[in-house]
Amino acid sequence: MKQKASYIMGKIFEDYFSEYQADMVSICLEYVDWRADAIYIYCSYESNTIYGDCFFEITKKVVKKHQLNDIKGKEEGFEYDVSEERQRGLLDIISEDIEKIYTLCMKYGKDMPTEMKLVYDVKKNSLKADYCYENLWTDSETKLGLDICEEWFEEVKKKEEERVYVA
Repeated sequence: MKQKASYIMGKIFEDYFSEYQADMVSICLEYVDWRADAIYIYCSYESNTIYGDCFFEITKKVVKKHQLNDIKGKEEGFEYDVSEERQRGLLDIISEDIEKIYTLCMKYGKDMPTEMKLVYDVKKNSLKADYCYENLWTDSETKLGLDICEEWFEEVKKKEEERVYVA
């Protein structure tokens, strides 16, 4: 009697890649006590330099991680923990996940994105990701990963302001 071959298919590159991105989203959700409408996560890996940061949309306002308590219309009596220690912990985990993605890409012989822009829509439970594979700041004498992230923040903030004027 022949036995049926049974095997459990192991995780593949995309599974691990998605898992690390989901971990970044998860830590950001935890940081804002699950009170965000959208989460924006910026990841950069150029010339062996990691940069990661995030910002949030809450009650139709786009704010940086240290500005959460500046939002008007948030729940009365509720205050976000935006302590430096908590912000550092958040960024450490994002950086660790970027490093894990780099290690994963090297292991599987894949190109490492120099930039990842992740947008997580909390209500729709959907993640949109944009990847870039060209150097964006290491060839510049004046820009750093921080500057590129700041430009993205300003771009998203401008769209928020345009929505307010249209409404």
